[in-house]
Amino acid sequence: MNRAVRTGSIALTLASALTLTACGGSGGAGVAADAEQTLTVWAMGTEGEKLGDVAEEYEKAHANITVKVTPIGWDVAHQKLVAAAAAGKLPDVVQMGGSYLGEFADMGVLEPVDTGVFKEDDFFPAAWQQGSYDGKTYGVPWYVDTRVLFYRTDLAKKAGIEEAPATMAQLQGAAEAYQEKAGTKWGLSIQPGGLDTVQSFYQFLYSAGGAVLDDDGKAVVNSAAAVKALENYGSYFEKGLSEKSVRPGYDVTKDFNTGAVPMFFGGPWITNLLDENYPDLKGKWAVAPVPADKASVSMAGGSSLTVSADSDHKAAAKELVSYLTGAKGQVDWFERTNDLPANTAAWKTGDLATDPTLQIWRKQMDTARVIPSQPELTEITSKVDTAIESVTQGKSSAKEALDKAQSEIEGLVRQ
Repeated sequence: MNRAVRTGSIALTLASALTLTACGGSGGAGVAADAEQTLTVWAMGTEGEKLGDVAEEYEKAHANITVKVTPIGWDVAHQKLVAAAAAGKLPDVVQMGGSYLGEFADMGVLEPVDTGVFKEDDFFPAAWQQGSYDGKTYGVPWYVDTRVLFYRTDLAKKAGIEEAPATMAQLQGAAEAYQEKAGTKWGLSIQPGGLDTVQSFYQFLYSAGGAVLDDDGKAVVNSAAAVKALENYGSYFEKGLSEKSVRPGYDVTKDFNTGAVPMFFGGPWITNLLDENYPDLKGKWAVAPVPADKASVSMAGGSSLTVSADSDHKAAAKELVSYLTGAKGQVDWFERTNDLPANTAAWKTGDLATDPTLQIWRKQMDTARVIPSQPELTEITSKVDTAIESVTQGKSSAKEALDKAQSEIEGLVRQ
């Protein structure tokens, strides 16, 4: 998921949290799975647009079920979810991004996952953790997202780079070589500031052994490892290897195509964008794992599927979620969308099992990390965004910026 700006009012969120905690899960036994019924589903972005086709196929095999899918834009998703939760009108099944789940689970509007049906071991560890909050699981992993390194292989030859950088030191060396020997404008595209800068920083942070919150939800963003990671990140801007300005709506693939940017960290959807928009670039680029510091660790994103605590159709909703998150359904979804399967069994089939490039994504997901779910997760990560920008713009040292973020985040975490 690309996290959207939260547009719902804070007052409404707080009010819904207070009023809904007591009412979640009051739907009783509800309608039997084999009864004739309509399931309502909200899904976001591209997934919302594509899910309707899958729903039609599902209905053919389940004559008693009508699946009504409502696509929701990520830019308005949070606002609509908060309003629906406050009114007790969440749909039966909701796609839930990782930055939202803790908030809505804390409200009491999500049904805990039946771990007798959905098994943690069937999914990537980070994907399962993303659907969990306060010791319980509320979301079944639907698809996953992580970041790997995209790099221009043709320009690498000009720069004297024989293979993809495997360490963080080699990454900076490659960025310098691209500029000096291949004549690229920049060495590496990483985000200098603004919303979700933290998603660009995670690769440096996690690989250095740092984190924003530890596994217990305690703020640790000013650890020695995190400071080291931010110093490394900031050095790209200090040395002129990365662009300091923030361009609204910036599309890195355009500069990747022209050669102005020879390297960047990107998600799996970038592959399709490059193939479709820049076919002449085929054979001139490749992907590689995140260069290692202490280890090669990337962020984990994606979405889970959740069931409303007040749904009268929980049994049928659970069967639909089981279909969408099972290995067969995940392979079908990948073929339709190129979303990476969260269910590891899906990776034993077809291209997912044999394609060398896809195996890079698979390997990266094995060690990918997420921030433990928190009700105020968006506010927490925004503090890190601010800290990063203060360093990339030369306004403070990494330690000063992260000490400030640590103090602010400590007041937001729920333990």
